[in-house]
Amino acid sequence: MSDGTEPPGGRADDHAPTTPGWSCGSCGDEWPCATKRSRLIAEYGDDRAMLSVYLGSCLAAAAEDLRAAPVMSLQDRFIGWLPRGARRR
Repeated sequence: MSDGTEPPGGRADDHAPTTPGWSCGSCGDEWPCATKRSRLIAEYGDDRAMLSVYLGSCLAAAAEDLRAAPVMSLQDRFIGWLPRGARRR
């Protein structure tokens, strides 16, 4: 849209994070919100390793912005929700 109603960097419904608070720009929940989590699982499909790398980089950036937040809480929020796959032998 060119009328200024779209947030910088994306559509209004893309559930992108807003920094430095790391909340969802669409719904206001902590990012990644439930909608974004579902979209990330669909986008990355079976490539859980790359999804983990992406979310790990987001975790590192959020840890810089949210210095007062407990590290374990941030880990749970950013990567703790990832489904666990079967271990390869």
